[in-house]
Amino acid sequence: MIDIAHLDLSIAGTPILRDVSLKLGQGRILGLAGESGSGKSMTALSILRLLPPSARLSGHVHLDGQDLTTLSEQQMCSVRGRQIGMIFQEPMTALNPVQSIGDQVAETLVIHGAARRGEARRIAVERLERVGLSPDHIPPDRFPHELSGGQRQRVCIALAIALRPRVLIADEPTTALDVTTQERILGLIRGLVDEQNMACLFITHDLAVLAELADDIAVMKAGEVVEAGATLDVLRHRRHPYTRALFEASRHQPVRVPAPPAAAPLLRVERVVRDYPLPRQRLFGARPGFRAVDGVSFDLHRGESLGLVGESGCGKSTLTRAILGLEPIQGGAIRLGGEKITPQMPPALRRRMQVVFQDPYGSFNPRHSAARLIAEPFHLGGRPADLDLRVAEALESVGLRPTDADKYPHEFSGGQRQRLAIARALITRPDLIVLDEAVSALDVRVRAQILDLLADLQGRLGLTYLFISHDLTVVRAVTDRVLVMKAGQIVEAGTTAAVFAAPSHPYTRTLLDAAPMLPEAMA
Repeated sequence: MIDIAHLDLSIAGTPILRDVSLKLGQGRILGLAGESGSGKSMTALSILRLLPPSARLSGHVHLDGQDLTTLSEQQMCSVRGRQIGMIFQEPMTALNPVQSIGDQVAETLVIHGAARRGEARRIAVERLERVGLSPDHIPPDRFPHELSGGQRQRVCIALAIALRPRVLIADEPTTALDVTTQERILGLIRGLVDEQNMACLFITHDLAVLAELADDIAVMKAGEVVEAGATLDVLRHRRHPYTRALFEASRHQPVRVPAPPAAAPLLRVERVVRDYPLPRQRLFGARPGFRAVDGVSFDLHRGESLGLVGESGCGKSTLTRAILGLEPIQGGAIRLGGEKITPQMPPALRRRMQVVFQDPYGSFNPRHSAARLIAEPFHLGGRPADLDLRVAEALESVGLRPTDADKYPHEFSGGQRQRLAIARALITRPDLIVLDEAVSALDVRVRAQILDLLADLQGRLGLTYLFISHDLTVVRAVTDRVLVMKAGQIVEAGTTAAVFAAPSHPYTRTLLDAAPMLPEAMA
């Protein structure tokens, strides 16, 4: 349905794509794999001609014989949405926060002249229901902030298929989703392709996802397609060295020092309860509430790595904020080294814990240098006399150079920014580091490097990790024990090897079954 031939792209004179040739077949899914910066998204944007003014595009993109590279901008406006739909990676930035989800889907139909306002609203409800957002449970007058991540991604899919396009482009649509939500979204995309006989270009860095979803795979590196073919053939034979490198990185397990014998716990969580009040529903009566964390207890020992897994909304983030002393609890107690953690705890205790967030770029002030960003935790207890030396040591400990201290966040790659985030967490020499989805947004080779770095730091510095992730492959590789959380409660706990080999709770089995895996036969 789409035939891309010898596509070249440069922006402001910098080569981006080089001789890219791909074919998208009707009713088939083509997976486009590669690291960040390999040209995957720019290939998709070139198809849609969504390029900056300084871009120079050559080659051909044929849609049923029509060359899209020869169309005017006005002609392309009728192609976008009507013939080619696109699902973007981050739904919260792709959706209008002040417009209801029903109006956003209806707007697509109205702009393209496919329906008048009233009819468009009726069709919008049908499209939302088709992607699993029934009006009985998720009314079309809801706003994006009122939905979960998976529900917002479904709205983006409804937008993309509103006009029943013939081609669907999905750019990393499941990267930030938990495994069960990801499984449902992938099933939905596969179902739409089969039902409407669309062609689909699915962009991801996760080869395990493509192994389960894609009919064909193309592997990109530095703007070029280095290998392409049927999914099973590419993943089984891996003829190009870069494909082999991606495959090995997907299965990478860092070399870890075994956790030391259990002693007195460094972190003790005892029957913790966290309630949130809800808006009053009636004039009289008790104010209702929502229990996000319900009687959670566990110990974390010094030098140990503990995984915390569960779906979005299970209470992981709420529990994490309570452990960091960022939110009060309504029951139980949290102690670090015997000292009670509360939002009012002294700075000296707070400095013993640090956190590495999922998106370092979002947690950095873009106007601050790396040195200032790394030194931020010292606002808790004053600037040390040897600050410059400690910043240099922190940079070197995460594999960066002391001269990088004068650079700004935009001058680093995604993996380097995550190394900066780890350096910031190390600067106060903490006892406990909380890793909140710290590698979920990274491509596989950078992820493998960061996991190796974390294992090395733990072995050298005796660090203790609380590792929160929806990526069960990562949790399996880097933790000693794992906790499985559902609806605010720990439903299963044990050594990582035992829980993954023989899960006892049905919910744990559901999570493991939903996690995409590279078939062992391809190893």
